[in-house]
Amino acid sequence: MELKLNRPICFFDLETTGIDVGKDRIVEISIFKVFPNGNKESKTWLVNPTIPIPPQSTAVHGITNEKVAHEPTFKELAPHVYNMIKDADLAGFNSDRFDIPLLAEELLRAEVDFDMKNRVSVDVQTIFHKMEERTLSAAYKFYCGQSLENAHSAAADTLATYEILKAQLDRYPDLVNDIKSLSEFTTRKKSVDFAGFIAINDKGQEFFTFGKYKNVLVDDVFDKDPGYYGWIQNADFPLYTKKVLTGLKLRKLSTK
Repeated sequence: MELKLNRPICFFDLETTGIDVGKDRIVEISIFKVFPNGNKESKTWLVNPTIPIPPQSTAVHGITNEKVAHEPTFKELAPHVYNMIKDADLAGFNSDRFDIPLLAEELLRAEVDFDMKNRVSVDVQTIFHKMEERTLSAAYKFYCGQSLENAHSAAADTLATYEILKAQLDRYPDLVNDIKSLSEFTTRKKSVDFAGFIAINDKGQEFFTFGKYKNVLVDDVFDKDPGYYGWIQNADFPLYTKKVLTGLKLRKLSTK
């Protein structure tokens, strides 16, 4: 089943130096863009992460320090990446918890002002886990009837994710072929920042999910402990979390 789209959607996958969203870097990024008229566009870039690639990461994706030594850095590629995704929704496999947060960090580090305000995301892994509980390779075998060649190659994983989502729509009649509905179905929790340090309660109020102010409303913390904002800005939190918190701080100041 082909996707019903009102705007483009970019399926993407990252290979990285590790799994720490705040500290690790991209070594390969592949984007597969699908347009409402059925046209498709794909790009894959190797990336010099500017930090060493640990052997355990190379063992997973096969990308060595030597292979990317003369490739562009992400800061050099950032305008091209952003230009491809700026008008699109996003989709991936485990993308809500890893790929989108890490991509956001890299873009902000490259001084590209990225956010998700005017787009939604579909995490194909969540559909799979809610329905079948498997890995990407098993998902591809289960839904598409094929073995996934070159697993942990960003391009292969990206295309497989696109094919899996289409097959999921064929297999599950209850899934609505609408990107917003799929986004809602694949959202695990309501959080404001990608890392989940700030969440939203049933009343639409933001609250902290960690530390001494866990479950306390952000606005209340601003009132009772103004220095907490500065501590977070100077501590080792993801850039996107700091960006979101700054937005909430400015919103509060504007209402005074």
